[in-house]
Amino acid sequence: MSRKARWAWVISTVIVTGVCGVLAFLLSIGGSARPGFFERHYVWLFWLNATVAGLLVLVIGAAAVRLVLRVRSGKFGSRLLLKLAGIFALVGVVPGVMIYGVSYQFVNRSIESWFDVQLASALEAGLNLGRATLDGLVSDLSVKTLSEAGRLSESSGMPQPLALERLRVQLGARTVDLVGGHGQILMSSGGDTSSLTATRPSDAMLRQARAANVASQLEGLEDEALALQGQARIRALALLPNSDLRLGLGTSNGLFGERFLMVVQRVPASVVSNALAVQAASGEYQQRALERDGLRRMYLGTLTLVLILAVFAALLLAVTLGNQLARPLLLLADGVRQVAQGDLSRKPMLASRDELGGLTRSFAEMTEQLSDARAMVGRSVAELESARTHLQTILDNLTAGVIVFDAQARIETVNPGAVRILQLPAEDLRGTRLDELPQLRPFVDEIMQRFEQTSPTRLSGANTSNGVETEHWQDAFELQLEAGKDVLTLLVRGAKLPQNARLMVFDDISEVVSAQRSAAWSEVARRLAHEIKNPLTPIQLSAERLQHKLEAKLEGADQAMLVRSVATIVNQVQSMKQLVNEFRDYARLPSAQLKVLDLNALVSEVLTLYAEAQESGRLQAELAPDACPMKGDATQLRQVIHNLVQNALDAVQERPDGQVMVRTAQVFTESGEARVLRLYITDNGPGFAEKVLKRAFEPYVTTKAKGTGLGLAVVKKIADEHGARIRLNNLHAAGDETQPVLGAQVSISFSKFSTAAVDAGTAGKPA
Repeated sequence: MSRKARWAWVISTVIVTGVCGVLAFLLSIGGSARPGFFERHYVWLFWLNATVAGLLVLVIGAAAVRLVLRVRSGKFGSRLLLKLAGIFALVGVVPGVMIYGVSYQFVNRSIESWFDVQLASALEAGLNLGRATLDGLVSDLSVKTLSEAGRLSESSGMPQPLALERLRVQLGARTVDLVGGHGQILMSSGGDTSSLTATRPSDAMLRQARAANVASQLEGLEDEALALQGQARIRALALLPNSDLRLGLGTSNGLFGERFLMVVQRVPASVVSNALAVQAASGEYQQRALERDGLRRMYLGTLTLVLILAVFAALLLAVTLGNQLARPLLLLADGVRQVAQGDLSRKPMLASRDELGGLTRSFAEMTEQLSDARAMVGRSVAELESARTHLQTILDNLTAGVIVFDAQARIETVNPGAVRILQLPAEDLRGTRLDELPQLRPFVDEIMQRFEQTSPTRLSGANTSNGVETEHWQDAFELQLEAGKDVLTLLVRGAKLPQNARLMVFDDISEVVSAQRSAAWSEVARRLAHEIKNPLTPIQLSAERLQHKLEAKLEGADQAMLVRSVATIVNQVQSMKQLVNEFRDYARLPSAQLKVLDLNALVSEVLTLYAEAQESGRLQAELAPDACPMKGDATQLRQVIHNLVQNALDAVQERPDGQVMVRTAQVFTESGEARVLRLYITDNGPGFAEKVLKRAFEPYVTTKAKGTGLGLAVVKKIADEHGARIRLNNLHAAGDETQPVLGAQVSISFSKFSTAAVDAGTAGKPA
């Protein structure tokens, strides 16, 4: 038991002892206390005893419940404590119960002997005699009043005051009144000096008089002092039988109403004093009887408290001694339980020099060593988790896809890059085999075959003796996720991990391949332009020279054939020159000379070349009035606008309702600064083919029968030179790609503005 617990037990024992001393003092002065002491203080004395008893029972119950719970939980030493508590409780309870039984009988008989049964009977008989005397007086006055009411009803006319006065003297009454049907006093004789007006009868008394012809009641005994001063009286009320007497007063029609005769008579002072004396004696006896019950309960409650206190002391002693004996073992058992639950904090030790104290100290040292070891393991786990989190963050931010397979070829780890490239939800990938997805089965078969063909390769660092063997490979694969869509070119790297796991890292190099293809085509175009352009002029000149020399010498069909042949040669040479010039322009596009220009003015200038299309309504323009001046190369941008407008008009050429819209839009930031200036070319033609949409900017990709496929490639290069972003997309109804294509749109976003343009945009737009 700890120091605080011992102090708590000592303080509670002192408090209980003090309460018992107060109760003993109250009992000792009870016999000499003035009458009514226990009656006045019975409630709080009772609840004080009940509170002390409840506290003792609560403490004993809590100790017992705690001990039972310890036994049920199987705590070490709890059975020993239970046995000691049972022995001490038995030693304390058995003698206490015997003494309690004897004391109970003794207290009951002693208190009963303090009161005489015959005195109680005499007081009760006197009280009944007083009640009978008063009832007789009330009954006698009722009979006399009823009789006199009958005599008054026999006389004709209104009773005279003199008749009422004679009746009062004859009956020896205090007052005689004639009362109306509503209790009003019609006529009065005699009087009460304490009141200026006669007292009216109550409604209940009037109803009783109507029902039984007479009613009476005893008044004034409620206050003992007033009753002794002569205020005790008897009131009798009788109904006058003859109801057709005329008073000349009262009702508005002059007829007599219902009338009563009321007689008030004082109770003799001797009768009142004797009745009150008997009543006071009986009340005092009842108070003493109540005090007797309080004394009995107080003594019995004190005896019960003493019994409970004895049991409490026995249990307290049992718990104290048991704790002293079993404390070291319980300390060890609790420490073992805490260690089993993972609590390796510092454990308490006993200061004793015996073997049990040494055992607790050894156990505490062992626990401390375990705690240090666990802390070291925790730090290692934290470092490992930190490294894992770091690696996961890297994987999540890699553009390349990373997939780890287990020994059964099921996916354990997949990063967002792999989800983006394979265009499959992460939930569909984790825990599944890639060959279970139909669109990936050919790709997976090639990957797994590549893993099986890989042989270990020895990697060595600075110390070749510590070289590590690993199995890794690298190859490029093509993957088509859906029929009709572009084929992805993936650069895949594979490696085998411990426990037969496999790592696959892959990246989508389709754009790199497209860029390489564009670079290759640029080189091809440059060389073709150089090699083809040189002989074109001699060929054209030779053909024209032949025509010049031979045309005059030939006639008829031969001459016509010569002219046609030379014309054909010249036309084809011109076509070849145009193709070579386009090759040259694509391969040797000069660097953009960025200067401040007005995009709206540049668009308007180019659209003047398409006046016929504008007049027919096939070409329309919608230019933003708040467009800011931007930086660009006017010559190259004219080529871009001309190329895109011509392509859009070609797309709607075969549609009678074909229409092309050229539109500009200025976008500002929240602070009002110019952010992006966009150029839109929209048409309602058939749109871009799905296979062309992603490769539209590659050279020689076209759907036109006579197109070279270099127009959009040149547009893309010019946009890159301007730091602009170009986008192509098909238009669908309500933006739903499952709906039919309604047209196509090309947008170019320019973000390079002059400082003056930005300032002007800020001034023109609110922040």
